[in-house]
Amino acid sequence: MCFALLKFVSGYFLISPGYDLQRDEYLYLNQGLHLAWGYLEVPPLIAAQGWLTLALGGGEGWVHFWPFLWGAATVYLVGRLAQRLGGGWFAQSLACTCYLGTGFARLNILFQPNSFEVFGFMFCLYWLVRFLQEGRARYLYLIGIGLGLGLLNKYTTLFFMAALGGALLLLTPSRRLLLNRHFWGAVGLAGLLWLPNVLWQLRHGIPFLHHMALLHDSQLVHVEAAGFWKDQLLMCVAASWVWMPGLLALLLGRTFRPYRAVGWVAVLGVALLAALHGKSYYALGYYPVLFAFGAVWWETRIAQWGELRNFRWKTALRPVLVVLPLAFVVMYLPLMFPVRSPAAMATLHARYAHLGVYRWEDGRDHPLPQDYADMLGWRELADKTWAAYQTLPDSVRAHTLISCGNYGQASAINYYNRTRPMPRASSMNGSYLFWYPALDHCQAVIIVDDEPTDEVAPHFASLRRFGAIANPYAREQGTAISIGLRPDSAIRAQVRQEWRTSMAAWEGQP
Repeated sequence: MCFALLKFVSGYFLISPGYDLQRDEYLYLNQGLHLAWGYLEVPPLIAAQGWLTLALGGGEGWVHFWPFLWGAATVYLVGRLAQRLGGGWFAQSLACTCYLGTGFARLNILFQPNSFEVFGFMFCLYWLVRFLQEGRARYLYLIGIGLGLGLLNKYTTLFFMAALGGALLLLTPSRRLLLNRHFWGAVGLAGLLWLPNVLWQLRHGIPFLHHMALLHDSQLVHVEAAGFWKDQLLMCVAASWVWMPGLLALLLGRTFRPYRAVGWVAVLGVALLAALHGKSYYALGYYPVLFAFGAVWWETRIAQWGELRNFRWKTALRPVLVVLPLAFVVMYLPLMFPVRSPAAMATLHARYAHLGVYRWEDGRDHPLPQDYADMLGWRELADKTWAAYQTLPDSVRAHTLISCGNYGQASAINYYNRTRPMPRASSMNGSYLFWYPALDHCQAVIIVDDEPTDEVAPHFASLRRFGAIANPYAREQGTAISIGLRPDSAIRAQVRQEWRTSMAAWEGQP
């Protein structure tokens, strides 16, 4: 519990006030304004958290609450599992510091579905171990709840379920579980929880398929096997000496033989992601359970060495091993947490550039890591958009469209201007297609785009550039704000056709 509390509280001190939220976080908050059983990007659970965040005032502290909560809950389950496996204070503490000192440190500061995904996987595997220990049917239903909520959080839970099913089929003792009526009751419970989202997908032409196609063509196709496996080592490198023995002990050892299915879930899950060219961080959810098994393995080995060899340093070695994973955090703290201001982070370029962390998707080095640059300029954009809106005549403001090039721009504008009397920003990007307003009475358009063009100028009575993001460290630097008055019928018809085409692509229409 102490490590879980440390995980939760410390997060609030590891983010410099010089940063805004990250672009995806604004999207999920905006989805909270449009509650539904599904969205084009994700299932609905993250939007429900966004709705509650906004209901509580929407402050950044509440936004960070969710990843901090799921991270702390995962730490608690990791330590608790080590205890259930017979581990003492050393095994429990080591398992927890392995989580604190690895890739989850960065993962659990962003309001994204990834934090709950890791928690969900750990939740299911924890109760699987409990069932293998005690055989109580209620543990199966808890797994069913975990799977159902996981499917409402992120569709990669399907891969986890495939790995879980494959692991049970591989092992004869575990195969008997497939004959247990409560097992199928748990499966039914998971399906029942997921059903509203399934119906939403069917009603909208299964946009998940289009999303996966876009993801494959734009990102997953570039994932190389060598890079994927390299990242598996790097993401949890500070705890590799713990999770690797834990995995081997699960697969080959006698002590953990009753739990061998857990090891195969990890093996099959990661292998499936590698085969499908999944992003390396998709596999993070399979490691926390290995921290617990590995920590118990180390505790057992140290105890055996002490008995056989009169190991005098045993008492001193244990605390050293517990803090060892945290040494990695200390060494690379500015890369794991945005604790340095953008200007200070830029001065560290020479120290960390050889690690490739300053290289963006364009293949070039920049002053800040890309994910840090993606947390800048948003408040400036919102304030300048508000200022542009204020310049419009009162008679025009009620009939103004704020059109953005991507969901990050629209979502950030809506978040920071949520208490200001202005129309919500719109976009043709992602789920914003569902919320795009009609243009029949539009008298002015505020155009926000990172690739501004003057080609549309002839379609307005007047079009002028108002401002742009000036923050030199922002990934959106240069995103321009323009004001167009009295758009003609041709541009309105073009926008409507673009909207129809985009919706047809997402909903699988010819």
